[in-house]
Amino acid sequence: MNQTKYIFVTGGVTSSLGKGIIAASLAKLLQARGYRTTIQKFDPYINVDPGTLNPYEHGECYVTDDGAETDLDLGHYERFLNVPTSQANNVTTGRVYLSVIEKERRGEFLGKTVQVVPHITNEIKERMQLLGKSGDYDIVITEIGGTVGDIESLPYIESVRQLIWELGENNGIVVHLTLVPYLAAAGELKTKPTQHSVKTLMESGIKADILVCRTEHELSQDLRQKLALFCNVKKEAVIQSIDASTIYEVPNLMLEEGLDRVALKKLDLPEKNTPDLNNWNDFLFRLKNPKYEVNIGLVGKYVELQDSYKSILEAFIHAGAANETKVNVISIHSEHLDANSAESQLKDLDGILVAPGFGGRGIEGKIDTVRFARENNIPFFGICLGMQMAVIEYSRNILGYTDANSTEMNENTAHPVINLMEEQKNIENKGGTMRLGAWKCSIKENTLAQKIYGKTEIMERHRHRYEFNGAYLNELEKAGLVASGVNPDTKLVEIVEIPTHPFFIGVQYHPEYKSTVANPHPLFVSFVAAAVQHKNK
Repeated sequence: MNQTKYIFVTGGVTSSLGKGIIAASLAKLLQARGYRTTIQKFDPYINVDPGTLNPYEHGECYVTDDGAETDLDLGHYERFLNVPTSQANNVTTGRVYLSVIEKERRGEFLGKTVQVVPHITNEIKERMQLLGKSGDYDIVITEIGGTVGDIESLPYIESVRQLIWELGENNGIVVHLTLVPYLAAAGELKTKPTQHSVKTLMESGIKADILVCRTEHELSQDLRQKLALFCNVKKEAVIQSIDASTIYEVPNLMLEEGLDRVALKKLDLPEKNTPDLNNWNDFLFRLKNPKYEVNIGLVGKYVELQDSYKSILEAFIHAGAANETKVNVISIHSEHLDANSAESQLKDLDGILVAPGFGGRGIEGKIDTVRFARENNIPFFGICLGMQMAVIEYSRNILGYTDANSTEMNENTAHPVINLMEEQKNIENKGGTMRLGAWKCSIKENTLAQKIYGKTEIMERHRHRYEFNGAYLNELEKAGLVASGVNPDTKLVEIVEIPTHPFFIGVQYHPEYKSTVANPHPLFVSFVAAAVQHKNK
């Protein structure tokens, strides 16, 4: 296969219909048929990346191996395909305009008036084809963020129109995701919103090749025929996407609907073999037929929005299936926790995870949580800020440094057990300046970390500014908090654990970013296993 083929996924009627899941499911099916497939996300907002966005605004910020701060949909892409993404897989309007303006400043446009067409659209098209031109992929799926008709999306829609024309027949298609709402008063599904959405797309010069219809009720054959006729698509290209009990069912639902077959036909590609989803379905079977059940507390400061901890919640699903265990994640707001309320909120949990975050809000609640887990032998797992809280708690309550803190929360603390990295001290810009991406970690022999990973050299993804202060390492180790993982180059502490505790581990990195259906993260798998053991005791 010489030429890379392109599939563009657009959305209409409303946001949050699940373009990312449909894109990931289609990619999974094409991958299972033997095609080298990748997915990229183009976001219409003007932030350069999601790194400086509040989690309440846009959910979690996902980080790739190469240190790109990206949209959380890239997490779905990796979890479904088990293939790492990179900076090239996520582009925002901010990044596009920044690049064009920098080119203009360098004089690359030879004095031309810089305009949306052709300069912005050329930049977008160039980035849409970056992965395709690498020679690594047969099919590139591009998800366009936002909803058709949004003012922000117009340059992307125009770029898709131009690119499909430039690529030629059978080399680029559009999958349009819409909503077919059910009106209870009328007792029927309504196609008009979809018709209007397709019409809006056509006003921009784009014909939808495939319609994926999100619905709560089955689409009748008559309804499919009506949608096909009024939206100018073949009847087999009207795909039903009905609500599922888990996002991991969607590839099977799309297989039943023939989404991959229709897409391949439109791209003039052979179907090859029937998709091999045996391992995927084994995972689904274990997920739906658990033998055990545990309650794990997720203590964080953004718990009102589930998407703030999306990768952690998905990692628990993967680890739960690996342990044949249903994991009930109990969200607990750290601001509503203190030494007095800790017991009532935490005593019935089988495990406690203290989540990542930034800033001083809700910190004391996290520290009280760590103490309760440590003193009551409840399995504990701290991620990034959660690990730092474990270090502060140990310093306060075991070393007796009652004012121990992170300089992020208290610049003047007498015992800065967590401190700003040296290279971070003179940084003024917030965007893209943290310790980001995959870094090495060397694990000590005969530690819990080594037992979990089964090796002594690992690579994990980071996203933080503050670190364990090495000046306190010897004191803390003598008192029983062991640094079991250290970066071999910088000597910065990556993992801490308490050997005398049944399961107590904190990590400076974000293991949740690397958990996939095919490879559940060993830290989550071991943590869930420890929670099952704790419950059985």
